[in-house]
Amino acid sequence: MITETSAVAFRQNLGDMLNQVHYRSDSIVINKDGKPIAALVDARLFARIRRMQSRFDALSQRLAQGFAGLPEDEGLAEIDAAVRAVRAGQP
Repeated sequence: MITETSAVAFRQNLGDMLNQVHYRSDSIVINKDGKPIAALVDARLFARIRRMQSRFDALSQRLAQGFAGLPEDEGLAEIDAAVRAVRAGQP
């Protein structure tokens, strides 16, 4: 479950919110002036997010290297075509 709270309420209820995240695996979005500025998530979820970020960064780097010699518009056109093919169910 994802809960939203203000930064003031978060400060006032920190202990309860830590328990909510730890024991119920909830996430809390912290808003300031009505805008989301941070999130409190379970440590296991955060570790998973970090691993996914590392994989994403590695994949992005491999893609950048693969398209390095291609003009940007041609590379983007190839990517768009691949996305369309996957969405259409083509190999």
